[in-house]
Amino acid sequence: MAWYIINICIILVFIALFLVTRQMNKRWSKINDYLGMVTNTVNSVRYGNLSTKMDKIEHSSYQNVTESINRMVETLNDREKMIVEYQAELIRQNKLLENVINSLSDGILIVNEQGNILRATPKIIDWFGVKGNDILGKNVFDYIEISENKTIEKLADVDIFIKHTPTNNFIINSVKLSLDEKKRYVLLIKDVTTQREIETLKEDFVATLTHDLKVPIVAEANILNFLIDGKFGEINDKQKVALLNMKSSNQELIDLVQIVLETYKIKETGIPLLKENIKLNEFITDIVNEVQPIATNSSLVINFTPNPKKNITVSADTMQLERVIKNLISNAISHSNTKKDIDIEVGEIPGYTTISVIDYGQGIPEEEQKLIFNKYYSAAKKFRKIGTGLGLYLSQQIIKSHGGEITVESEENVRTEFCVKLPS
Repeated sequence: MAWYIINICIILVFIALFLVTRQMNKRWSKINDYLGMVTNTVNSVRYGNLSTKMDKIEHSSYQNVTESINRMVETLNDREKMIVEYQAELIRQNKLLENVINSLSDGILIVNEQGNILRATPKIIDWFGVKGNDILGKNVFDYIEISENKTIEKLADVDIFIKHTPTNNFIINSVKLSLDEKKRYVLLIKDVTTQREIETLKEDFVATLTHDLKVPIVAEANILNFLIDGKFGEINDKQKVALLNMKSSNQELIDLVQIVLETYKIKETGIPLLKENIKLNEFITDIVNEVQPIATNSSLVINFTPNPKKNITVSADTMQLERVIKNLISNAISHSNTKKDIDIEVGEIPGYTTISVIDYGQGIPEEEQKLIFNKYYSAAKKFRKIGTGLGLYLSQQIIKSHGGEITVESEENVRTEFCVKLPS
């Protein structure tokens, strides 16, 4: 009997185990099916199908996961649509920018530090005489020659010669691209042929006109001198004053004509220099004595105290340097509206001898200080005074031909200093 009960218990245990195992198998089967659905959905998303979704599962344990996955897919789908829209807009903007750049009259190149061409606009391709992408990878110096020995990064308004377009005049500028560690440059090439021709015509016309004007103006000066000297008969005091005023105005006209002619001559032939050792103390003293009467007419005094310790000397063209100093003093007289004295100082800095002309008039605005040495720029017209704007331009060219420069420092209504720097 006991044995019989034991057997029945064993049978019941096996039946229970069978039922539990069957139930577990069904549950694992459902888990595997669900994991398979998740895997299929993930793979679909992975390969770009963002419209796929998981079917809803009644079991609450899986429902939350299913909804989370479906929301994630929907979010990814929205993001992809936004990215597609952004990409389309970028493509439109890129095409617009490319069309604008390609329509420019100037040519644009992008090169690396070796000068190899990475990109080029149609204008460059036309000037260089190549076909489309054949230019890429070629060296820019295979097509151009630079008038000055400069590296790519230092090209600024430098004349170049394009071998395929030899009859035109071009200038080049470079800008470094700061995108990454690689050195790349944008080269802007501009055709200045028409501009140069217009400048030449203008200067030739002005030079011819002023040359023809000089003869009658000089003749008038001679006649005025004869009248003042009484060679055509005695004149009274009022007549003499009038004639002297006419002579002064006539001399201003002669000076203006002469400075225009000098500018033209410098462009055509350069500035010939006859250098000699000049003792500056004596040189500046003589100039001051000569121009002091002009300053006196404006109630001004020119102060120059020779250096008592040593007589500084420079190697320069006497006539050209005198022209520069007189021009700077003349400008100081014209703009010293405060009636304060004009100071002239001679000094030395490392590598240079300096001559400074200092006035205490209205000064020069900061934005104009970079312009005053440009050709034809004149501040005189603001104050209703005669001036071509060539005086400082000529002075700068003369000093540059000596290997030096003229600098300016100015504070409005306080002080202006022009400093001539000549190599020691």
